[in-house]
Amino acid sequence: MLELMQLTKRFGDTTAVDGVTLDIPDGQMVGVIGRSGAGKSSLLRMINRLGDPTDGSITYEGREIGTLKGRALREWRNECAMVFQQFNLVGRLDVLTNVMSGRLFHHGFATSMLGVFSARERAFAIRALDRLGMAHTALQQTDTLSGGQMQRVAIARALVQEPRIMLADEPIASLDPMNAKLVMDALRRICREDGLTVICNLHTLDTARTYCDRVVGMRDGRVVFEGASTALTDRAAREIYGAEADEAFSESMTSTSLDVVPVAAMVEAPAVAAQAAR
Repeated sequence: MLELMQLTKRFGDTTAVDGVTLDIPDGQMVGVIGRSGAGKSSLLRMINRLGDPTDGSITYEGREIGTLKGRALREWRNECAMVFQQFNLVGRLDVLTNVMSGRLFHHGFATSMLGVFSARERAFAIRALDRLGMAHTALQQTDTLSGGQMQRVAIARALVQEPRIMLADEPIASLDPMNAKLVMDALRRICREDGLTVICNLHTLDTARTYCDRVVGMRDGRVVFEGASTALTDRAAREIYGAEADEAFSESMTSTSLDVVPVAAMVEAPAVAAQAAR
């Protein structure tokens, strides 16, 4: 279980996260919602330790995460994978190399950048791409992909870390509805099939209600709602979003399932895997 106790983050005189206390059981998909500036990204960055808490504690299975340093901190960041809104991929490298960079902790910087990976690891990376319908792009230069494809590559990179928690910071904010649904379908499928805890920052109410087991609503750095997604009423949402509530209500995603991997991708994946593993 991930436990946050009175977690606080200040930037000078500004309090971005104000005394957040949450218990998140393993295997849940949790949506964190709220308007811009509510503290959502600062919260996720503290969990991953990309930002240090000003006060409070982060505990996972009895370990105090907020005080980790050196290799122990790098190990935590490997266990607690992060998916970013901006993808954070290297465009001039091929897709497979970007995914394999998720093995950085297991190899160290030099061997990862030189591409010194085993055939087993390459096959593992191809399988991660295949789960996201992206195996056919393994040898393609990454900057030729669409935004939605890049985000799925970023999720595959997080998967090869073999994490226990996956954090997604506004993963669909810059995507069109179809690609947004592909990404959210992938995150939910990973949560269900792998038993990973997935914590996802979202703007859209319908997305949180559709995909998340539980929703945390933040406003001005504080948690103002916490409960099952079915308990997220319009009234509760208005308390979270305030003047921006109508905009949040107007955003929606299509409910049509897009989980099916294209036939071409299924046909090409084994051949690509064999070539990449050489």
